[in-house]
Amino acid sequence: MAGKSRKKIKRRDFFRQSAATGVGIAAAKSVPSAVAAEGPASAQPDERKILTMSDMEGVNGIFNWAEQCNQRKSPRWKESQELLTGEVNAAVEGLIAGGATEVVVWDGHDGGETLSATDIHPKARLLIGSPIPPIREFDSTFCGIVFVGQHARAGPEDRVLPHSFFFNIQNLWVNGKLVGEIGIRVIVAGEMGVPAIMLAGETTACKEIRELIPQVECAEVKSGVSATAGFTLPYSAACELIRSKAEAAMRRVGEFKPYRIDGPVEVQSEFAASVAPGPDLRRVDERTVVYTGRNIIDAWFKFSRLEARHQDSNSLLASHNLSPPVTEACRSCLNDFIFVLRQASRRIAGIHQQLRVACNEFVIV
Repeated sequence: MAGKSRKKIKRRDFFRQSAATGVGIAAAKSVPSAVAAEGPASAQPDERKILTMSDMEGVNGIFNWAEQCNQRKSPRWKESQELLTGEVNAAVEGLIAGGATEVVVWDGHDGGETLSATDIHPKARLLIGSPIPPIREFDSTFCGIVFVGQHARAGPEDRVLPHSFFFNIQNLWVNGKLVGEIGIRVIVAGEMGVPAIMLAGETTACKEIRELIPQVECAEVKSGVSATAGFTLPYSAACELIRSKAEAAMRRVGEFKPYRIDGPVEVQSEFAASVAPGPDLRRVDERTVVYTGRNIIDAWFKFSRLEARHQDSNSLLASHNLSPPVTEACRSCLNDFIFVLRQASRRIAGIHQQLRVACNEFVIV
């Protein structure tokens, strides 16, 4: 039931109780955790820790992916970094003014290589780089999650740079509810007992999060007239709006409840082109697959395997400054090829292991 309040759980207890895949758990344990190093996750009464997750396509002043969002090829990339950093720092400033004791900023755009420690707010902790497992460094010690630079889900052309994780995903559902990146992250945070409290981004993105959290604070910094055009605020006005909304959200943090859904959970994804077969998925038709889990974390770990395949193809396509539609057409072929290579690699690894065992058992007399 959406909005249902439940007892918060520790990350390590959650892993014991959930049916998350072994691969996902291994990945989450593979990198030393600052939280784990400090002991069990338990929020102190005076702790008011916030996770701020950033993206770029929803940032004020950004309307063209090829010109502004591709870190390797976009001629206006430096400007885009400055715009995003300014919005993130404004959010951090507002959260601290509203009473936050710690703000963790998660660089969520294009492999976590967008923000820099040289100009992030001095009172924030920055989480950058990749890979980062889906719920790494995120547990119920946080009292809220904030989104900055958020774009709308895939859909009509009056949304600025709309997509749902990949430009070739046409629709994404959780238990039959149409969602995008915002919806998935709000639900995942809710499963960890953490409410979404504020979003800064495009107008349609604000409408999306209000469908789940009606009382959420929103800073609408731009609105679209097409996928690559729209109205924007002056930079200083956008940052001030974000700062004030973040402060207001922090002062109201006790009013927000985690958005929860009961399991089992189905994540269904419809692609623009055919999808190669893979582990843990059920194929509905040539372009639609379903991942099922005991809860959203379990299902999302499985979907993240598909995301990893797309990241592999991203690295192969990164040196070519292609438009999103052309990139996705190439990616579909590459993903099929990568899948075949991985299957072959597993078979070769299995044969290699059998040979090693056979050699160890062979004794020369």
